[in-house]
Amino acid sequence: QVQLVESGGALVQAGGSLRLSCAASGRTLSSYTMAWFRQAPGKEREFVAHIRWSGGSTYYANSVKGRFTISRDSAKNTKYLQMNSLKPEETAVYYCAADRGLVVTIAAAWWGRGTQVTVSS
Repeated sequence: QVQLVESGGALVQAGGSLRLSCAASGRTLSSYTMAWFRQAPGKEREFVAHIRWSGGSTYYANSVKGRFTISRDSAKNTKYLQMNSLKPEETAVYYCAADRGLVVTIAAAWWGRGTQVTVSS
C-alpha cells in the first residue's frame, strides 16, 4: 500500500508559476515510477509527467515540455512538479499517482486525492 498526499494547488495568474508536492508513504519507492496527471472539468484525466524513483529519469507530455519540471527528494519521499508559464486551459485537479515498473498509466495502482490548480486569464 502506498499513500500519496498532494499539496500546493492554488489560484495563479496566466504566465505564473506554481510548485506542487506529493508526499508518499507506506513503501520503499525504489522500484516505483511516480507521475502527475490532471483532469480539467468535463475532460478525461491526462498524463502530465513521470519520474522513475530509482535513477530519476523523467518523461513529459508534449504540452508541458519545457515549462514543467518533475523532480523528487528521496530523503523526504516527496516528488514535485514545478509549473511555469501556466495557461488558463491548464486549470484542473492535479493528481499524484504511483505504480511499480517503468510507466504509470491511468490504471495506476495508487492515487492521491488531488489538488486544485486554477489559472486565471
